[in-house]
Amino acid sequence: MASTYKTFLNNDIVSTQTLLHEAIPLTGTIVSGTYNDENIKTYAHGMFEGVFDYPYLSSSANHIFDLTVGYSSDSSLSSSTHEQNAKKINIYTEMAQILVGFDQTGSIREFDQDGDLSVGTKIKEALFINFSRLLMKDEIKKQSFSLTVYTGSVVGGSAVHPTGSLLIQDLDGLNAYKVNSPAGEYGLLYSGSADSTGPSAATSDIPAGLIYYQAGIIVLTASIFKGNDDGLLPSSIDDYFGLRPGAAKRTIDESLTGSSITGSCDGLRNRLKNISFNNTTELNSTIYFCRANNNEFNYSANQTYLSGALGRSEIRVKNFKSDMPLSYVTTVGLYSANTELLAVAKLSEPMKKDPNMELTLRVRIDT
Repeated sequence: MASTYKTFLNNDIVSTQTLLHEAIPLTGTIVSGTYNDENIKTYAHGMFEGVFDYPYLSSSANHIFDLTVGYSSDSSLSSSTHEQNAKKINIYTEMAQILVGFDQTGSIREFDQDGDLSVGTKIKEALFINFSRLLMKDEIKKQSFSLTVYTGSVVGGSAVHPTGSLLIQDLDGLNAYKVNSPAGEYGLLYSGSADSTGPSAATSDIPAGLIYYQAGIIVLTASIFKGNDDGLLPSSIDDYFGLRPGAAKRTIDESLTGSSITGSCDGLRNRLKNISFNNTTELNSTIYFCRANNNEFNYSANQTYLSGALGRSEIRVKNFKSDMPLSYVTTVGLYSANTELLAVAKLSEPMKKDPNMELTLRVRIDT
């Protein structure tokens, strides 16, 4: 137990933040092929499905993300006769409430294509990818997200994995991210060319959705799976949003209205080619500069520092009475204002201390 204490000054304590990043690559085969869907967990409520990196009944399986779909109550697809219509509206509403928030009238805002919540094109039909905390850690690193989806047929014949693909990225995410979301910072997703059979590089400014960095949620607009007559997207994409190889051809609108949520999620899974991003771990540190001046901490309170009984003892590290006092620093203790020991730091080896020198020991506590 210490018997001598020293109070920190304001310039003795510094707070810092370090961002650690880890590359996360996810191939489409994990999502739709490697384990014959044994790593896909569906639920009785039918509102989303979970994707694992291994058959989910295995003790070594890790949850990687969830998939679900939904549309706004004022979407053209909304109809009481459509499959799971109420649940799809509820999912969209819940996601919008968490990620977009409310307007001045108390109404839930819809997802906005360009992040300007007051005006602009709204994303009324959306597909959601919700990454697990295990993968994204504290957040997804800005301008590191990349998603490639197939644009050709995934049904019938041997065309299980078509060559045409669309690359979706958070272009300029470091500079153009938005902060007007209750869930934190988010960026805009745009589509570009992923290979020679996809759209031209000149189309890289096609809006594709939103990415919420701290929430770890991707909002894809259903319009990226619709063919355009102007040639920006393959015209065939609109007819091939199939559920799985061998299923009937259908458009994305037909899937959202005529299929269950799980069925639409299966269609999205079979179109995922690659997902990659860098996660972020925020390491918050407090650094304490423990300063021992030349006239401080030159004596030890350890009982073994003296030889013999008190009154006729000598300092063990002194050979002659004229020698200067000497100590060896081995431990730094951080105490509260009430002298309660809060943290202990050990030196790798004892450090010599005498009146001829001053020491500054740097102690870092990570949280």
